[in-house]
Amino acid sequence: MLVTLKKIIDELGENQAVPAFNVYGYEDTKVVLDVASSLGAPAVLMTNRDAVMHMGSRNLCNLLKSIGEDYDIPICIHLDHAKSMEEIEEAVKSGYTSVMYDGSNLPLNENIENTSRIVQFAKKYNVSVEGEIGSVGYSDPNIKIQGKYTDVEEAKIFYDETKVDILAVAVGTLHRMTGQEAVINYELLNDIEKKLDVPLVIHGSTGVKNKDLIQLAKTTVKKVNIGTAVRMTFGKSLKSQFNTEEFDRIKLFEKPMKDIEGVILEKYKLLGFKKTSY
Repeated sequence: MLVTLKKIIDELGENQAVPAFNVYGYEDTKVVLDVASSLGAPAVLMTNRDAVMHMGSRNLCNLLKSIGEDYDIPICIHLDHAKSMEEIEEAVKSGYTSVMYDGSNLPLNENIENTSRIVQFAKKYNVSVEGEIGSVGYSDPNIKIQGKYTDVEEAKIFYDETKVDILAVAVGTLHRMTGQEAVINYELLNDIEKKLDVPLVIHGSTGVKNKDLIQLAKTTVKKVNIGTAVRMTFGKSLKSQFNTEEFDRIKLFEKPMKDIEGVILEKYKLLGFKKTSY
């Protein structure tokens, strides 16, 4: 059942935040949906710019929609970190139900102007919009994007002007962290919560400690982005088989799919979804 991100967030239970997983094709998408279905939980399938450049928005969205037809759970297909109106338009017309515009490294007034235009466009298609204020940087030294904590007053101005459905904030995480070493600035998060009446998103959540994931689900954080943890597990599991005699693609993917299942299930449970059939 394809739904908007806003609908998923509106229907979350107490002390729950939905994990949003970056997916790249059939294998990881199927595992996310299998785990979510076993828990009776919603699924947010995110595609980043790398995946879109590799497959194209229409091909990727059609693949995810087709796989999702086998599941009786709420499913959102979300475009992550779009940098232009053209990317947003292509995704929306391809069938995405949620988009994120990332103008976080632009001047505030330009970020507001661009995001507002995207919100107005997306509303015509009943598509949710995520914006970002502050900037979540990268732990990868090859990516030259500097992190900057969210400024509370800027966040309020941004939300009041744009009325995004959900807002990504920078409170201590970095994209592509390979260890759980992030230090969450709860004082800043609390200040943001007091000033803004909007669900929040945490990016770069592979680096968030388990105890912090549990704590974040008790706040107004309602979406937690996870990519690196799944990619790392899948990649390492796949590489571990390269010295074997196996060459069949389907066989080679069996172990990685099983291994990421555990990662995905753990994140769901930490974020408030109780174990059922798994």
